[in-house]
Amino acid sequence: MNINPRTITVILHDILAAAFAWLAAYWLRFNLALSPEFQAAALSTLAWVVPLQAAVFWRFGLYRGIWRFASLPDLKRIVLAVGLAALLVPLVLILFRVSAVVPRSVLILDPLLLVMLMGGSRLAYRAWREHRLASVLHPDSKPVLVAGAGSAADFLLRELARNPAGFHVVGLLDDSRDKRGRLVQGIPVLGPLDEVAVWARKMEVDDIVLALPSAAHAVRKRITQTCSDAGLNVLTVPSLEDLVAGRVSVSSLRRIELDDLLGRDPVALDDSGLHQLLTGQVVMVTGAGGSIGSELCRQIARFAPAKLVLFEQSELALYAMEQELPQRFPDLQIAPMIGDVKNAVWVNQVMAEQRPTVVFHAAAYKHVPLMENDNAWEAVRNNVLGTQVVAAAAQANGVGKFVMISTDKAVNPTNVMGATKRLAEMACQAMQQSTGTRFVSVRFGNVLGSSGSVIPKFQKQIEAGGPVTVTHPEITRFFMSIPEAAQLVLQAGLMGEGGEIFVLDMGEPVRIAELARLMIRLSGADEDRIRIEYSGLRPGEKLYEELLADDESTLPTPHPKLRVAKARAADAGWYAECLAWLDHSETHDEMTVKRQLKTWVPEYQPESFAA
Repeated sequence: MNINPRTITVILHDILAAAFAWLAAYWLRFNLALSPEFQAAALSTLAWVVPLQAAVFWRFGLYRGIWRFASLPDLKRIVLAVGLAALLVPLVLILFRVSAVVPRSVLILDPLLLVMLMGGSRLAYRAWREHRLASVLHPDSKPVLVAGAGSAADFLLRELARNPAGFHVVGLLDDSRDKRGRLVQGIPVLGPLDEVAVWARKMEVDDIVLALPSAAHAVRKRITQTCSDAGLNVLTVPSLEDLVAGRVSVSSLRRIELDDLLGRDPVALDDSGLHQLLTGQVVMVTGAGGSIGSELCRQIARFAPAKLVLFEQSELALYAMEQELPQRFPDLQIAPMIGDVKNAVWVNQVMAEQRPTVVFHAAAYKHVPLMENDNAWEAVRNNVLGTQVVAAAAQANGVGKFVMISTDKAVNPTNVMGATKRLAEMACQAMQQSTGTRFVSVRFGNVLGSSGSVIPKFQKQIEAGGPVTVTHPEITRFFMSIPEAAQLVLQAGLMGEGGEIFVLDMGEPVRIAELARLMIRLSGADEDRIRIEYSGLRPGEKLYEELLADDESTLPTPHPKLRVAKARAADAGWYAECLAWLDHSETHDEMTVKRQLKTWVPEYQPESFAA
């Protein structure tokens, strides 16, 4: 250990504390009225007691700690050191036949006083350095209430004490009855979370900090709604994932975002199984630059594949992933391949050269209104023929598992995009054989923040001052976060044995109008400043989405967020006819495409259909 002026100062402090405690023990023993005899005894024994205690303190490493971060482990070391010294003092005095009279009560009082002096001075110094009196030392800081009185709140109070960042905490709220009236870092727990508006008025605060990084999203949404109704600003601490990874500190407060409210509880993954599926393997992702494809790449990279093959049609999106992945995963070997999934020759060549063992097929046209009308033929070719081309190449090149990303819009489809994805599911089922490549499809709904989703559109409209356009006041959609969707796709890929259609648990549907109102409130505005306008349903758009068709049922799986759809079996003769039609060079108009889709997907019900 390096000896520096601060260390010497601390050693001198403890020597003085030891001397004072020994003398104070005599004074207390005789009610502050020492006779000359005992006064002489107290002073003469200092030469034995203080060096002994100083040696024990050094041996216990009391001078390796930093006073600014003094905590329970430091206090524990002080107690142990003082306790050992208390046992050695009478032994030394007897061994060396010290003639001074030492009352037994002094031997008891001395260690108690010494622990109080040494521990108290360290904690007092830490309290001073951490500016516990923030409201006095920083009169410009804003008072805040903290929702939560657990470990996250404790860490937050410590961080804000060291670095107030413009805030000082005046109270905590928590639903646990056992915590009511108690203190956390000297701050009282005032009441339950539902009383946030009441306590905000009493304590005259305008800002609430959610220190609930592991709480269910429903709890955070309820508190945020209460705060919003009361006109309070809502901040939150970072997620547990970010805290554990060390990307941010607990005091990095930020405004609450949509993901904090509409996201769901963490996904439990079978990590050991996914390691067997992905670690050391060559994995290929089509549509690797898209919202789902790119997140799949990030999640797969965590399992250290031997190589990650990125297949993407967009040059810009592929370049972005080529730049991002090596920075986040320096040891990951990637193969960025640009190309169209409908190009059978190129797809086959890529697979023959790269030899993937697992393929995740995320490439597709997904935007519902754009895929209607004039773009219907291209939607069919890209979503169905593209799937067939990649699946056939996987089969020909010995790929172990092929996982296709489907959609809830494939259930009782009313639009071309949904019908094409249902047809792609049927194609994968038709290609499934008793041996060889195992084909798995995964259905889920909208993901928060994906390209083409309503959320980025609403954000831009709010930034522009409105209005926010919603197609219909009753329209609802399912939502999940992109990371959750990607993780469940991986889990479904692991569990699939071939021919299944997995359905993700999407939770409760969200009304888009309520979503718009929530986003307006989170921006700090209200509907008087930013209006909501209803524009009418767009081509092919449903009022609500379904995850299962009317003639389907589901079976449970070992994973609580995954079920298997028992889908209607396709007619045996349709597959070859479908491929021949799709591979034809002649283009088809919208009505021809929709009629043919209706032939193969009887549950398809387009809004306008000319018989």
